[in-house]
Amino acid sequence: MEENLQRGRKLRPVDLARAHGLSTQAVRNYEEAGVLPPAARGGNGYRAYTARHALALAAFLALVPGHGHATATAVMRAVNREAVDEAFRLIDLSHAQLAEDRRTLEAVERALRDLAPPPGAETGTGTDKGGGADTAPEAGGRAGGAGGRFIGSLARELGVRPATLRKWEAAGLVRPPRDPLTGYRRYDAAAVRDARLAHQLRRGGYLLEQIAPLAEQVRAAGGLEPLEAALGSWRARLSARGRALLAGAAELEAYLREPVK
Repeated sequence: MEENLQRGRKLRPVDLARAHGLSTQAVRNYEEAGVLPPAARGGNGYRAYTARHALALAAFLALVPGHGHATATAVMRAVNREAVDEAFRLIDLSHAQLAEDRRTLEAVERALRDLAPPPGAETGTGTDKGGGADTAPEAGGRAGGAGGRFIGSLARELGVRPATLRKWEAAGLVRPPRDPLTGYRRYDAAAVRDARLAHQLRRGGYLLEQIAPLAEQVRAAGGLEPLEAALGSWRARLSARGRALLAGAAELEAYLREPVK
């Protein structure tokens, strides 16, 4: 294959396909989508690819893991129509999203640290049977108080709608006690903490059905151990994306250096 990639050597669709475990139709589809620059046609009408097309395909496939298929396609289309600044803008957005996701992970980790009771504090689990009070200890050992917070106030703080908090409650993510006289939800310190945790995990891409068992395990165990594996996996995924962005950038740079003929 390396001999086929010598400068000036013509390549068939099957040559590009075999190098990456693709079908020849996939290579043709990438050309039609603008991922590859247009190929010259021989007198028989067959496509004749070059080393530049091979570099373009390698760049695209390297961009996909870090940027996703849609953005990788848009980047290659921009490069192939000589709109390099637009390609760089799209790449910058992916890096910015990764940075935001890292900030979200850090916020989740801070939220989880707030769940940890102080040394020597007694652990317990919340009880919410028919509107009972949540007795889970708050960081610092301070209870939420008899008053608590109404749903509207907490929703505004989190930047969500009250209906979202009700949805989280129905899914078991939050257990706000009920006022024994009015029946209104009164979010005590433990319920506020759980709502903030659910909010951060949702921002991190976790589904309600994924968060619910984690929240229940934390309440039952009185500690954060159940979430450590999830956070480690999340952190590993972010690191893998960061490395994939670097790998994609290296392949794209090699393609950009290839002269257009």
